[in-house]
Parts: sequence; structure tokens; C-alpha cells
Amino acid sequence: MSANDLNLDLLLLLPELALFFIILYLFAAVALDRGKNGPAARLALGALPVLAGVLVLAALAGLAGRGVMFWNIYQVDGLSQFFKLLVAAGFFVIVLNARRQPDLEEGHRLDYFLFLAFSAWGLTLASSASELVTIYLALELASYSLYIVIPLKAKSREAAEAGLKYIIFGAAATGIALFGLSWIIAGHNTTFIQELATRNWSFAENPLAVSGLILFLAGLFYKLALFPFHFWAPDTYQGSSNETAAFIATLPKLGAAVILVRLGVVVLPGQTIADVLAVLAALSMTFGNLCALVQRDLKRMLAFSSVAHAGYLIVGLVPGTPAGLAAASFYALAYLVMNLLAFWILCRLAPDGRNLTYRDLNGLSRRSPALALSLTIAALSLVGLPPSVGFIGKFWLVVGAWGHGYNWLVIALCVNSALAIFYYLSLVRHAYTEGEDDPVRGAPPDLGRTATFGALALALAVLLLGVLPGPFFNLALDAGLDLLTPSQPWL
Repeated sequence: MSANDLNLDLLLLLPELALFFIILYLFAAVALDRGKNGPAARLALGALPVLAGVLVLAALAGLAGRGVMFWNIYQVDGLSQFFKLLVAAGFFVIVLNARRQPDLEEGHRLDYFLFLAFSAWGLTLASSASELVTIYLALELASYSLYIVIPLKAKSREAAEAGLKYIIFGAAATGIALFGLSWIIAGHNTTFIQELATRNWSFAENPLAVSGLILFLAGLFYKLALFPFHFWAPDTYQGSSNETAAFIATLPKLGAAVILVRLGVVVLPGQTIADVLAVLAALSMTFGNLCALVQRDLKRMLAFSSVAHAGYLIVGLVPGTPAGLAAASFYALAYLVMNLLAFWILCRLAPDGRNLTYRDLNGLSRRSPALALSLTIAALSLVGLPPSVGFIGKFWLVVGAWGHGYNWLVIALCVNSALAIFYYLSLVRHAYTEGEDDPVRGAPPDLGRTATFGALALALAVLLLGVLPGPFFNLALDAGLDLLTPSQPWL
């Protein structure tokens, strides 16, 4: 190993460098402001949306980047650049959504965005990590920031409880993942994914390595909120602020998704790992939807909904084909846009930061037709009805998984999608057919131009990605083709 193997190319690191600059900028502002909400804080908060927009441009500029750096542990390829673009776009929307967060402790606004930027940076690093120890470190960098952000809700015991649960469960998941990593090393003597893809993953011949990989994946399942590693999600969503829940529900899931897709090269239909993934996917879809049916708190409903969507995404990994991996990557994009739209509307309807129930949606179509329409589009997409991105995402999951020995799993996906209609369309029913409560609970909704424009823009993105998904799916498909080695079965 020599210095020449570093292969440092700054042009391939544009998204990482742009986000790191945002972190340095916010850190300098925090140091100058010292929690006083002075000119430094106001300047930093005012410039943050612009800097987040520059980050999106940097991610777009880096889409064509390809290369391997840092002694082969950091791989810039189609998959990494696709997910870095998703992280950058998601961070931009989150920044716009959380700028006027009502229940954030005074003096901590800069700290809040600083730690969100740290978490997003960890996710961008995880997107290019091609070695298991590097993946673990990148995910921990992303997680530690959230341990601090979740309790930052002024005088809220629920937020403190949510933060404590997230830390405790996260520590347990980390321990399980590290334990599994040690078994992988013992079984195959390497942590590089490209080398692991060439090894034997039959449980009968190497039970130690297969068991280790399953344990390592359990740490990723925790981030993804896949059953039975979902138990933190409902209480954490409900206890954290609406804006923080929007971040937790979206960007960390991208980090877990990109690593699972990258590890998909070791999944072969019929082997133990693929069978375990298939069973967990079916259980997660069913459990998440059944629990979501009986919820009244909207954030708890979306939490259990995320458990179901985690199961949908895993369906794309089970076949171990380029089409399946591409479908999983595209569904991560669909999940991001759908949930950003849903949480944007929740945050606008509760400008005082309270938790919403279905009753709070009553009469929304009369108060704000634009928000009601956007909520309808979000609900239809989460169900998976055309012409939304949710429909085309599930369609490609079905196409990618059908005919590879797991047709029962595809049927389970379709049945669960039908089951989800009952609680998603309750959002539409309350918005359009229920009379408005009198008096209205809590502060009146934010119906300003920014709120309306943001909701309509995200709703338009949901529809456009459903009608014209080709460019993004082609990016995901190229990434899937690059990942699989010639020795593995293709389409």
C-alpha cells in the first residue's frame, strides 16, 4: 500500500466538499454567535438555503464522476452519485421546511442545522463507502448527530424520551452490527464488498459468514425501520418535532438503502440471505400496514407506514439482478419525495409544532385547496396509484422481482398496497368530506405563499417522476449494472 493508491481527485468529491463547506460555515457562525441569535446567526440562517441549493448543483455536476480513491475504500460510481443527489435534494427541502421551526429551543437554531448537515455528510460518505468498516463509521457519523438533534424541542419530555430511545436502540443495533462484522471477517478474511461478492455465501458451507452478514444487516435494518427493528420509529416520530421527524423519516433511510443496494451483489436467489430478506420484507409490509390502520396520530401513522415501505424496498434486493437493484434505488427516490411532501404539509398545518391527528385535516379543502390537493397527491402516491412516482416505483419492484423464485413476495406487496388504501385515503376523506371542527385546535395553519408554493412544487415532482421516470430510472439501472460482476446472473 503506497501513497499512489490514494488517487485523490477533488472533482469527484464535489458533493462532499460542498456539504463540508456548509458544515464549516455553520460551525464558524456558531462559534461567533455563542447562542445569542445575533447578526452572525441571522446571516448564517439566511444564507443556508442558498448554500443548500449550491449543494444540489454540486451533486448534479458530480453525476458523471467515476473513480476509486483512498486505497479502494471509497468508490465514486453511478450508485453513489445517484444517492448523493437524493441526499442533497432532501437536505435542501429539509432546510426550507425547518427554517421557522416553532418549538426549537432558542439559541440552538444554528446548532440544529449544523448537526443536520453533519448527518447528511455522513450519508454522502456512506454512499461511496465500498468497505464494511468505512460503512460503519460513515453511518455512525450520521447517527450521532441525530442523537443530539432529536431532543432539541423546547421543554418537551416526549422529545427527551424519543431521543433517549433512539440512542439506546441505536447503540444496541450498532453492537449487533459490529458483532456481525467480526464474524464476516472471520469467515471470509476481508471487508471489501467487491471481494465479498466473489465468496461463497451458502449457509451450509460458511454459516459463520452468512450469520455475520445477517447481523451486520440488522444494523442497517434499524436505520431503515424494517420489522422487527422498527420499534424506535413510532415513539421517535411522535416525540420529536415535526421538522425533525421529516428529516428522520427520509434522509437516514437513503443511507441504509444505498448500502443495502451495494451489498445486494452478495444476494443470490434461493440462498439463505435472500430467503431471510424475503421473509423480513413480507413481515414488515404486513405489520407496518396493520399497525398504521389503527393510528390516529399522523406522525405515528407515517412511522408505521415507513415500516411497510421498508419492506417494499427490500423486495427489489431479493432477486439480486440489475433490474431489482435499480428498482430498489428508484423506490428510495420515490419514498423520499412522497414523504417530504407529506411532512411539508404536516409542518404547514401545525405552525405551533403540535402533533396532528386526522381531525386536524377536517375542512382543509375549504381552508386551503392547494394544500388539500397536494395532500391528495401525496396519499395517492404513498398508496401506489397512477400517475404518481409511488405507482411506477412499485411497478418496477414487481417487474424486477417477478420470475426469480419469489412470486409470493410480489403478491404480498400487491395485497399490502391494497390494504394501505384504507388509511392513506383517510387523509383525503378528512380533507374533503369532513366538516371543520369548531373551534380549531391549536394555531391556524400556515397558508402563505411559501407554504403553498412548496407543497405544489413537491406535488408536481411526485407527478412528474411518475409520468417521466425514465432519466432517473436509467441512472439507477446503470448503477445496478455496474455493481454486479459478470459471474453473477443478470436479467
